[in-house]
Amino acid sequence: MMTFLKTVLIILLVYYGLKFLIKLLTPYIMRYVSKKMAQKFEKAFGNNPNTSNSHQKEGHVTIDKMPSGGNGSKSKVGEYVDYEEVE
Repeated sequence: MMTFLKTVLIILLVYYGLKFLIKLLTPYIMRYVSKKMAQKFEKAFGNNPNTSNSHQKEGHVTIDKMPSGGNGSKSKVGEYVDYEEVE
């Protein structure tokens, strides 16, 4: 009977000890995770040319690529289908 009580007390002690440690360490863990996520975002979006501070005047427009294809107004939208009304 005594070993059973010892086992239950050890389990409860470990449970409440881990619960206390998690509450104590949560701010540090969150700070670490947020730093890592910020580094990943900075790495992913750091080389974006749209966000870089270039030495162009305000309002200056640069076109990197011309659209391919012909004039859009001459393209066919679809086929005309004749229909009859049914009464």
